[in-house]
Amino acid sequence: MGLSKEQLLARLKELEIDFSQYDHPVVLTVEAQAKYVGHLGGGLSKNLFLKDKKSRFYIVSALADTKVDLKVLSVRLGLGKGGLRMAPEEALGEILQVPPGSVTPLSLVNESARNVSLLLDHRFKSQKFCFFHPLSNDMSISLTTNGLDKFLKSIERDPSYVDLEANPSVGKDQPPDLASLVPSSSVVLPDPPETAASSKVPTENKVSASNKSTKSAASTSKPSVSATKSQDKPANITDVGKLVDDLLESTSSLLLKEITEKNFKEHGEGLGEELSKKIKSQLAAELHNTVMIFKNTAYTEGFHAGMHCRPKRSY
Repeated sequence: MGLSKEQLLARLKELEIDFSQYDHPVVLTVEAQAKYVGHLGGGLSKNLFLKDKKSRFYIVSALADTKVDLKVLSVRLGLGKGGLRMAPEEALGEILQVPPGSVTPLSLVNESARNVSLLLDHRFKSQKFCFFHPLSNDMSISLTTNGLDKFLKSIERDPSYVDLEANPSVGKDQPPDLASLVPSSSVVLPDPPETAASSKVPTENKVSASNKSTKSAASTSKPSVSATKSQDKPANITDVGKLVDDLLESTSSLLLKEITEKNFKEHGEGLGEELSKKIKSQLAAELHNTVMIFKNTAYTEGFHAGMHCRPKRSY
């Protein structure tokens, strides 16, 4: 179990780190937080909890108006384009041990987060103080960068401030400038509980069934257009976790693309509704096709499993 908000605040006091605390209702966005502390003059922070393809995790903490391009950041870390994505919610609970909307550099206080890399916006240093949630998003505390650094060093972290808006060239003679910030090891999460269906069908049978999905579907009923393309999809299309990850990645990529300063100014408080409309219109067809492929492939695997387990007739 991770530290509580009260335990974290007590630790800051033990370290003689100056801070001010502000209670407020639970907030899930920087815009909502600004309604309660934005008038106090400090810098508001946005915090992204990310993972790469090797299950290494990162917290990117930046000023609210800093533009963070995940594709550029991936290249700068040496991960290639698309190397970073939003971390799944179960990782949030298992590794940082904080609820959604509560990610900050302070989350690294828990031992379970020891392998999570932290990238801090160098623009924090231009602020008199900045606001962070203390493991719970029903409170904000103000910290100077000196106070934040003192806290991070107390948990054996060397603060790394970087220009998150930079886009340096990366090539043969110009190695990724942030490669040293990639965690040296990945974080192993507990395996999800095995379902009854998956325990009865070996992995080898799953791959075989997926490869035959189009043919089998055709023998039982006329497949939809999306189903006829199932052979082009990877064999793990019946993996629920992979399906959810893909859907979340598509949604989060579109969301991050649309969250810009221009859109904030143009739509104001109506930005949420506008984003909802765009996500529905741009992802509807893709999500429909993906779910239909999942449905048809799962049906086919069930059909093959049934045929394999059918008892032989006795004469």
